[in-house]
Amino acid sequence: MSGKIFVWLLATVLLSTAPSAEAQQSTKVPRIGYVSGTGDPQTPGPRVEAFRRGLRDLGYIEGKNILVEYRYVEGKLDRVPSLVAELVQLKVDVLAIQNLAAIRAAKQATKTIPIVMVTTQDPVTSGIVDSLARPGGNITGLTTLARDLSGKRLELLTDVVPGVSRIGVLWAADNQSAALGFKEYEAAAHALKIQLQSLEVRGPNPDLEGAFQAAAKARANALITLRDTLLLRYPKQIADLAIKNRLPSMFETSEYVEAGGLVSYSASDSESFRRAAYYVDRILKGAKPADLPVEQPTKFELVINLKTAKQIGVTIPQRVLGRADRVIR
Repeated sequence: MSGKIFVWLLATVLLSTAPSAEAQQSTKVPRIGYVSGTGDPQTPGPRVEAFRRGLRDLGYIEGKNILVEYRYVEGKLDRVPSLVAELVQLKVDVLAIQNLAAIRAAKQATKTIPIVMVTTQDPVTSGIVDSLARPGGNITGLTTLARDLSGKRLELLTDVVPGVSRIGVLWAADNQSAALGFKEYEAAAHALKIQLQSLEVRGPNPDLEGAFQAAAKARANALITLRDTLLLRYPKQIADLAIKNRLPSMFETSEYVEAGGLVSYSASDSESFRRAAYYVDRILKGAKPADLPVEQPTKFELVINLKTAKQIGVTIPQRVLGRADRVIR
């Protein structure tokens, strides 16, 4: 065999056995950075589980063809910038974030890593995206419109408890998004001629007992709890205190009603976080966040806990019960 033929054969073998650039790229396992405003590593909570379910439905198996780096705020908002920075330094392929403070921290930390958000705020008025139809930049995702429903929740609460005149609003004073939420309720209450009693708490260990004592002292005859990173850690305690004080309670997510609260009106959290996985999938397949419209919910859930109603001596009007999407007995 001549030297030229040998070299040609060797080159042919090497080229045929060498992995193509496309094959090398396909072996790369994408890494997602997920900043959770609720739960902890031992008990991730229903939002993380819904996101995981969404990934599984799309064919992703954690540890096999996708990696997810979870970081939990655990009620400590001052940790948010460092958690986001840690994930940015890991050069994750996509960031999935649900807290307004974390979304803003991520927006400041990176202009290149795609960000999928699930926010309770209007992301346009909050300055997060340019518009819902064309977000621009590196952020897209979903808004649950929790803030837009403030007036509706007050109306529902007056339907559930006719004659209610003074409502205590439980909120975390060290959270900017909660402060905005309280202002939304103030505006809606003024239109309905309802008085609000501000029940402010602060982290990391909120004085919930003190807040309910303040509500009793002010003669509040109902309660609204703002959805908040800090307070979402205490659904059972808040629900129990509302029952103890015989306060009809309205919430911005059904978790509290499942824990013993009276009523909630909101978009489905499980659907929103499952849907966030769809956005991650689209981005991993090449879509640009700037071109993916921000989704708004098309359906809202009214959830009522009849067991709690009986405990606090409230009879839910039949016309309200008939509108409920889910009744806990």
